[in-house]
Order: sequence, then structure tokens, then C-alpha cells
Amino acid sequence: MASWKSYLNADPTDWLLEEDNPSVRYFTLLDILDKAEYDLEVEESRKNIMKVGVVPKILAKQEPGGYWGLPENFYLRGKYKGTSWQLIILAELGADKNDERIKKACEFMLKSSQNPESGAFSYINNKEGFGDPKRVIPCHTANMVWSLIRFGYMEDERVQKAIEWLIKHQRFDDKAGQAPEWPYHLWKNCWKERTCHSIIVKSIKAFAEIPENKRTHEIKDYIAKGAEHMLNHRIHKRSRPSVKGQFKWLEFGFPLMWNIDTLEVLGLLTKLGYKDERMKETMDLMISKQDLEGKWILENTFNGRFQTNIERKGKPSKWITLNALRVLKRYFKMEN
Repeated sequence: MASWKSYLNADPTDWLLEEDNPSVRYFTLLDILDKAEYDLEVEESRKNIMKVGVVPKILAKQEPGGYWGLPENFYLRGKYKGTSWQLIILAELGADKNDERIKKACEFMLKSSQNPESGAFSYINNKEGFGDPKRVIPCHTANMVWSLIRFGYMEDERVQKAIEWLIKHQRFDDKAGQAPEWPYHLWKNCWKERTCHSIIVKSIKAFAEIPENKRTHEIKDYIAKGAEHMLNHRIHKRSRPSVKGQFKWLEFGFPLMWNIDTLEVLGLLTKLGYKDERMKETMDLMISKQDLEGKWILENTFNGRFQTNIERKGKPSKWITLNALRVLKRYFKMEN
């Protein structure tokens, strides 16, 4: 059986291990080279995440209250410089969950964005300073759950309540029709008449972060239904108005924020142990997008709207390349 690296035009691992990007170096040591967390190189790279590159630049702009910019501009009016977006980026980059600035940001979002009654997260708060129940957003809720789990809040009752909300209200269908009950009628742009793929993917992303032995039956059922939904669409296709490619999903980006791409979906499915014939078309497409040096290009980005840019659009991306290597390694190792 061929090694997963045989699908590369060249091996970019040494490039990923360069010290200018300690986050990519850290995850490459763990996920590609299979180093242990207590390995000296891994420990050094983890510490450098807070000292070198994007993470310290973002944290340097944080206000004492744990937010960025104006406290009320944490989501919609602060795209993509508000607090919710910084939490996602910092979680993606592997920022230290024990850092007091990270804890302040987490607590700020739990207070300002979460609706205490439902557990969902809103893009704006109400007069009491909590998340407005009329302004909750499903993908935002999933992103906050994922970020908070990454930062050590998995057992927190507030996060558990948000998880319950995601499970309760998610749909897995392609049938057109009206969904009159709360919260569907509030956000037709999100829920539409059929299932929104972005909500499914971001929720799977959050649930995949939970260790398998701590996933409830409801969470496992959600993952299975969500994965089957995406596989039935061959990941990048849709059923309305006809079977067409979601072309933006074929442009790889990092960080993705609320949107998704096929590389993200492949990453989640392979992380969860899926290897299915319905993934092959997208796998072949992913492999074809590497350059002669075994590197992938950053095609989709919100550069210019971040607190600080992360990588350059149109140039080889360490993050996209790392994510592609993760997929290749998991997918083709399952053949052995």
C-alpha cells in the first residue's frame, strides 16, 4: 500500500516546521510527525505561539475588559475585528487556554453574546447586557461552542446548554417548506427552507472537539446525521435548484470564520474516522490543487478586515498545506 506522502508532488514538512509560524510548527509536530505533547520541541513551539507571530499581535490590541474595539461590536458590526472573531482565530492558532487574556475574552463572550435562557449565542446583546434571544445565530453559536471547548470550557454548564440548543434545533433535510417555530422564522438567510450546510459543518466541528468517550448519544447521532448529509451531497454539491458545485467551497481559505470549504469538511470527516466513496471526488480535487513543491495556495481570505493579516492571498499557505496533509494522512492511513 502506497504511503500517504506518495500523493504529494514534494514533501513540504520542513517548510511547515519553520519557526516563523509557531502555530503551524506546533500542529505539524503533533499531527504530521506524531510527536507527544510532552516532547521538548512541541513544548517549545507551544510556548512560542504566545510570543511570536499573529497571536501576540492580536492580544496586544485587546482592551482590559477582554474585548477588542468597542464592546458592543463583538460580531456583526465588528466583522472581522470584533471579539467573537478574535476568539475563533486565537482558538485556531492554538493560543494558551490558561492565559488570563484568553479567559477574559471567553468570559466576555459568554456574558455579552450568550442568551442565558436558550443557551444560544446572539450577534447583539439586549438591555440587560446578555445575548438578545431575537438575534441568536446558529453558526455563531456553533463557532463559540467550538472556541470555548478549545479553551477548556467543555464542562461549563453554559457551554453544555449551547450544545443542547444546537442538537435541539438543527435540521438535516432538503425538503422545501416553512419552519414556523422559534428560532427558524427569525433567520431565513441562515435556516432557509432547507438545511444550511454551514450550520451543520460548524456544529460537527464543535462536536468533533469533544473526546469520543465524552460524546453523548445525542451528539453521536448529530455527527452521524450531519456527516451523512454532507456525504450525500458529495461534500461540495447541493440539491437546489439542481445539482451544482458550490464553487466558493472549492476555494480553500483560512481562517474560515462563518463560511466553509471542502477542505474543512474533509478535515472533519477524516478526523471522525470517515472514509467513504462519496469523498473521492473532493479528495481528488484537493490533491490536484497542490503546486510542484507540495504546497497549497490561500485562495479565499478576509485579509484587510482582520486585526492583523495571517497569510497572503494567492501565495503558498502553511495553514492550507497543513490541513491538506492532515486529510491525506488520515484518509490514506485508513486503507492500511
